[in-house]
Amino acid sequence: MSERRQLINLAYRLLGSLAEAEDAVQETYARWYALSPQQQDAIESPGAWMTRVASRVCLDMLGSARARRERYVGEWIPEPLPEYMEWISGRPGGATVDPADRVTLDESVNMAFLVVLESMTPAERVAFVLHDVFCHSFAEVAEIVGRTPAACRQLASSARRRIRESQGHANPTAQQAGIVKNFKQAWEAKDIDALIGLLDPDATAIADGGGLATTFLDPIEGGEQIARAWIEIADRRSGNMTVLECTVNGQPGLAAQQDGVTVTVFAFEVVDDRIKHIWVVRNPQKLRRWTTS
Repeated sequence: MSERRQLINLAYRLLGSLAEAEDAVQETYARWYALSPQQQDAIESPGAWMTRVASRVCLDMLGSARARRERYVGEWIPEPLPEYMEWISGRPGGATVDPADRVTLDESVNMAFLVVLESMTPAERVAFVLHDVFCHSFAEVAEIVGRTPAACRQLASSARRRIRESQGHANPTAQQAGIVKNFKQAWEAKDIDALIGLLDPDATAIADGGGLATTFLDPIEGGEQIARAWIEIADRRSGNMTVLECTVNGQPGLAAQQDGVTVTVFAFEVVDDRIKHIWVVRNPQKLRRWTTS
């Protein structure tokens, strides 16, 4: 059971959903306990065995998840994680990766990174996360993905290129926090000019209600358009709604609470002193950890 945290860390990055990650890990343990004691004793490294099995389970789930997300109402955003959940854990030892190719576990959990992972093929995502994030060799990745080590190297390289193309010059966390704080203050003051000044002219806002909560279905593009939409949201806000600064997937964000229950989580990507992306999660199924925290 000591492997559980590491497996959840891996599965969440592979699936973008904590609920699905827990299902994948549960299936991994079910397969372990289905082995006879003799079979279990014959496995030299139970942790490595569980990592392989969990990765294969996630690979299968990613294929079916694509079909489910095509039927999803509106946009699908990865499940946001609150600050109290510690998703940064130790790496497996023994594997060496070029530091230039490696991303850290804290980087790999932020919303912007997870959104790019969503654009990858299942095989790309598994190869990249296992190799670049969790430092497994391409020989190990090949065994999991069912391709040659050379093919897995190409998959990871393609994924790495997607990551590089999507990244701008991110601001330090403290600076991001200040920009998010200013955004909150301008929003509460209904200061449209201040909001426009904080948003990149080409910014986008995407919302996920999953058909279970009211929100805008199509992405909003352009800083001015987003500012106007947020003023409309402020005009409709009920008196018992409180917006709090918080940490969302390791980055500065906001959470809206109504009667003490979190009903909306806002994740931000800040690039070159401007807000480039806003992700708005209102699907209550993705906010359960926020309410219970």
